[in-house]
Amino acid sequence: MKVSVIISTYNAPLWLEKVLWGYTCQIHRDFEIIIADDGSGTETRDVIHFFQENSSLEIRHIWHEDKGYRRQVILNKAILASDTDYLIFTDGDCIPRIDFVATHVLYAEKRYFLSGGYCKMPIGISNAISKESILSHQSFELKWLRAYGPVGASQTRKLFVKGKVATFLDLVTPARASFNNCNSSAWKHDILAVNGYDERMQYGGADRELGERLANYGICGKQVRHRAIVLHLDHSRAYRTDDSIDKNLVIRAKTRRQKVRWTPYGITK
Repeated sequence: MKVSVIISTYNAPLWLEKVLWGYTCQIHRDFEIIIADDGSGTETRDVIHFFQENSSLEIRHIWHEDKGYRRQVILNKAILASDTDYLIFTDGDCIPRIDFVATHVLYAEKRYFLSGGYCKMPIGISNAISKESILSHQSFELKWLRAYGPVGASQTRKLFVKGKVATFLDLVTPARASFNNCNSSAWKHDILAVNGYDERMQYGGADRELGERLANYGICGKQVRHRAIVLHLDHSRAYRTDDSIDKNLVIRAKTRRQKVRWTPYGITK
């Protein structure tokens, strides 16, 4: 089936370029990319235009003016802009392994959303990853990665295991199948049924809150953290504040306590 890959980004053109090279390598080819851009400048626009003109990727750029952190607003616009029934959510700092889209398509199931994980890379490895290493798939080989920096035990396990072992680890992992910004997917009609992202929320937990409303609506999470793999590139988070985290925790607590399904602060106002 054709799916939509929704990639959120903000002023990180070098990282976004690496991510888009990753999507040129996907073994499942029937997808569109929607870039949810929270007000980036011309360098990001130029990267997107290059891939629109020089690759086979079907890319749409959904942008709004930079008025501070409004990621959830632009994501809701991207959801409405999508032309498919199934949506994969990820970030512009997450390079997909060649089977990333295929894995989400393979395990998509009615009444479920998929919860993937990520392999967090230190800055040395993040900088070393190049177009050439992505196209040759070296950037997903442990030996190559370790030549440029340390790879943690959890990341090593995700990159090393495949097939039945990866499936088994996803079944027994104690990690909860939460909706997360780096690597999750769901049916569009389920996202619309809970009214998308809560646009009151700032950085920290907005994706999980969406997943909690999906769960209240009866959509269960399915774990694919050892099967759907992305490399998460290192970067600073100037938009992270204690105040935003605290406000988001209050909203999430109410969502869980009152079994909230629909946010009045989402796609439909």
